[in-house]
Amino acid sequence: MISLTLYTTLGCHLCTQVEALLSALANQPVALKRVEISEHAALLERYGELIPVVVDSQGRELTRGFEVARMSDWLGERGWLDEHALASLMAPEDSPPKGMRLHNGRRFLG
Repeated sequence: MISLTLYTTLGCHLCTQVEALLSALANQPVALKRVEISEHAALLERYGELIPVVVDSQGRELTRGFEVARMSDWLGERGWLDEHALASLMAPEDSPPKGMRLHNGRRFLG
């Protein structure tokens, strides 16, 4: 199991994206310790504009982990990347969404 710390704050949509990417790209289960930065002045000063920040057990940080390339590189450096999951995530969609139709050059779903 991978043990990580996530510096976050209430309502952080990018933090939600990071959690989803970790879940999708890690090759083993991830245990996240969420730290609310707004409750600690020092953490708020340090991470206020950087969140979400993921930290491994050696204290190595990942900022902007919601970017697939950054997250996959960071996980890969630690041997935690599921290569098949990354390939699936990066594969272009071969078919249009179900129920999609074109009319006058515009896409309509339904």
